[in-house]
Amino acid sequence: MSTGPAGVAATAPGAGIPSATQATQATQATQATPGASAASAEPASASPHDPCAHGFLPERPPVRSMIGTWTRLDAMARAAAVAPDREAAIALVERARRAEELSALRQRVSRLSLRNAEAAALRIAVIAVSCGWGGLDPQAPAAREVADEAFLDLWAAIAHRIDHDQFVALPTLALHNWVPERKPRRHIPIDQLARTEVLVPIVRWAPEGQPLSRLDRLMLAATRLEAHGIWLFRLAETLAGRSPDDSSTPTALRRLVRVQHALRAQLLAEAAELTAAPATPQQRAVLGALAEQGALEPPVLQAAEAVLGIGGRRMGEGRRQLLRRHLPAQHRAWLSAMDRHCAPVRTLAHRGGPDAAVYREAQESLIALRRTYTALVQAAARPTTAPLTAAA
Repeated sequence: MSTGPAGVAATAPGAGIPSATQATQATQATQATPGASAASAEPASASPHDPCAHGFLPERPPVRSMIGTWTRLDAMARAAAVAPDREAAIALVERARRAEELSALRQRVSRLSLRNAEAAALRIAVIAVSCGWGGLDPQAPAAREVADEAFLDLWAAIAHRIDHDQFVALPTLALHNWVPERKPRRHIPIDQLARTEVLVPIVRWAPEGQPLSRLDRLMLAATRLEAHGIWLFRLAETLAGRSPDDSSTPTALRRLVRVQHALRAQLLAEAAELTAAPATPQQRAVLGALAEQGALEPPVLQAAEAVLGIGGRRMGEGRRQLLRRHLPAQHRAWLSAMDRHCAPVRTLAHRGGPDAAVYREAQESLIALRRTYTALVQAAARPTTAPLTAAA
């Protein structure tokens, strides 16, 4: 087994990620976060979101199959995902509208639990991007000139139910679209479940019985990236409010470098299977539309940038907020808090000495991680025979 520059194993997905004990020590090196291990079954009534518990993954595994009238939305999403083109996907929606299925679902939105509303949001997101409507505001009058009105009404109602307008993006399409291939024997934390179990998509972008597509594999890779990135969230909490002169700051930054190197190694290990997977023009159109809307930003990378400040300088504050609009309000609030609380640590960028060198190494490792993720997206979007290399 080979190891990376920080002594982190880099041969398999998740290799070299620190153990739970190490992660706990990293957090306890400064301040513990109350309730870090709490997980609420119904987030609507929970205490403020704590990313130390499970990152930005859902509180519980996503809903595999919807029931009752909502099975129709489930079937529509699965059919739209494998539609040969946008016109075929739009025809599915129009048939559902003529059969008054969309209006029937709209009337039942208020009865959904939050967890099932999030499951419905995933299905809506799949249908919207398959039809080429991902960039629309379902409540805007102009949207009704482009998309099916009954579908827009259902979309808007689901957005209101989950209090999240801009959910047609990677965080929803990836983090709510997976289940373990086999049922775990016991309850384990959601991030550990997503790290240790073989994951399969709930709504496949490839027909049943055929290999997973590149888009399927990209979304699952994003989910695993989030699950393995839990230690990055815990280190962010460790660095929040720390003085740059605090002796614990360089220690936490070094651990952050190791985590980012391990996440990059994980993405590189995912690349071979992704590039060998099949892809269709429709799937590439979906991916291209999401990229054009800035809707492919992994939450864990946004968390790292909130700590290290790279995003704010690279794209400007306005652009950074546009990327964050695809996250739920509680997640955006946490990132904004990290922007503020990690500001003292970011002053190391203007200093000299060994601590400043560690900070710059952390920035460089994040840049390398982002480039590797971008290369993975490009491999999914454009068929290529060239494998993604460590130099990407």
